[in-house]
Amino acid sequence: MPLDPTIHSPARLTLMTALTAVSEVEFATLRDSLGVSDSVLSKHLSALAAVHYVKVRKGSHLGRRTTWVALTTTGRAALSAHVAALREIIAGIE
Repeated sequence: MPLDPTIHSPARLTLMTALTAVSEVEFATLRDSLGVSDSVLSKHLSALAAVHYVKVRKGSHLGRRTTWVALTTTGRAALSAHVAALREIIAGIE
């Protein structure tokens, strides 16, 4: 089972893992929890959205425009397969 190069970077793996805990999250909340800049998060989200691992939608919250991010079914399956591949790699380590 191969590793998924789209997910493999630590930032994207952390991002996708964080999304498993919520149905969707506001961009600013995700940015703050990951400790990255807007531009870094936007770049990672664009890459993940391009392969349909996340869904990004614009909306309004408390009277202001905001962006919401959610993990897709495809993304959840890809993350699961990636984690299984990581477990397989480390299975022989004592």
